[in-house]
Amino acid sequence: MIKINNPLWEDWDEILKRPTQTYDQIEGTVLEVFKAIQTEGDAAVARYTEKFDGIIPKDLIVSPSEIDKALTSLDSDLKEAIKLAKTNIEAFHKAQKTDPVRVETAPGVICWQEKRPIQKVGLYIPGGTAPLFSTILMLAIPAKIAGCKEVILCTPPDKQGNINPAILVTAQLCGIDKIYKVGGIQAIGAMTFGTESISKVYKIFGPGNQYVTVAKQMATKYNVSIDMPAGPSELLVVADDTADAAFVASDLLSQAEHGVDSQVILVSTSKELIAAVEEEIANQLEALPRKAIAEKAIANSKLIYVETHEKALELIDEYGPEHFIVATDSNDFYVDNIANAGSVFIGNYTPESAGDYASGTNHTLPTNGYAKQYSGVNLDSFMKSMTFQRLSEEGIQNIGNAIELMAAAEGLQAHKNAVTLRLNKLAKQN
Repeated sequence: MIKINNPLWEDWDEILKRPTQTYDQIEGTVLEVFKAIQTEGDAAVARYTEKFDGIIPKDLIVSPSEIDKALTSLDSDLKEAIKLAKTNIEAFHKAQKTDPVRVETAPGVICWQEKRPIQKVGLYIPGGTAPLFSTILMLAIPAKIAGCKEVILCTPPDKQGNINPAILVTAQLCGIDKIYKVGGIQAIGAMTFGTESISKVYKIFGPGNQYVTVAKQMATKYNVSIDMPAGPSELLVVADDTADAAFVASDLLSQAEHGVDSQVILVSTSKELIAAVEEEIANQLEALPRKAIAEKAIANSKLIYVETHEKALELIDEYGPEHFIVATDSNDFYVDNIANAGSVFIGNYTPESAGDYASGTNHTLPTNGYAKQYSGVNLDSFMKSMTFQRLSEEGIQNIGNAIELMAAAEGLQAHKNAVTLRLNKLAKQN
């Protein structure tokens, strides 16, 4: 890891840069796939699945027998773990329900706001070396609580055309309507346009590699919404002498193993802790099955020493981490004052892994500094707010003249007339 000692403010932008990627060629590939799917449907999806995943799918949709096989083959202890996580995630997201807001803004003028579910949503779940079945819990559970009418899932098949059984079991437990053996750009394209087999959706959720990320961004050009802009996973830990160096190192490595472009940062007011964490990382890294991936991520990550908690907080807010762990003697200071973070983990016994799996919070979070503007996925991500208003005769008389004056001032005579006609009728009746 790169050690940085008391960085000057003018150097922060350079120090806090994320791993950069070039999207120019990716965008051309994505557009090619999108255009093919738009015109050819399932045939294009199958062709690009063969090209990118090395498998010609017999059927795009997962059959009931495949789900039954997964249910019998998955380890029973893992099933119980998934059920425990599901219970906690449901509890936390059900608590996010809100009642309609109703206000009488003037006598006879009633305004209210209600939330309605997005009718059709698509979930993208990465497969490969790290089949993220936990992400199904994070996306399908709030979708179902929100009341989305159709929830579909796309995930890439392996070389034999199969889907990881943990993905199938979790999807089944969450009540997913349809599961498709499609990954990458072609999955996002299929959900964007719809094909003979795959439904068009109104909003797409889920993480993915740089190709999926660019595909989701392109989907927004075709009247499809996405959960948030996304980039490589990241974690920032702030710690001092009260932290356990082994714990801190394990948290940093837990994010580093996601991918070679993941970024992890330790900010500390203790040079002794930084040295201890560096040693722990070297030791723990040797035992990781994904050592090669984690090593590359660690090589681009930072150990930053600052003298005060105030300076640390200022730097952290400038970075805006996806995941933020606080392990100091001043935890309340950080919790009370942090402005930019996707999700916060407090204390020595709150690993980031808890939020990834089973504490109940959602692990689909803004990366690449977008925590400054975006929230992580939550119940409202699957809903829209709609406003309503009802004016009585008294109501239109109370605010009608103001509407007429404002419409006339903007030069919109038809707007003014819509009120004037009503007021004139009421005047005649009286």
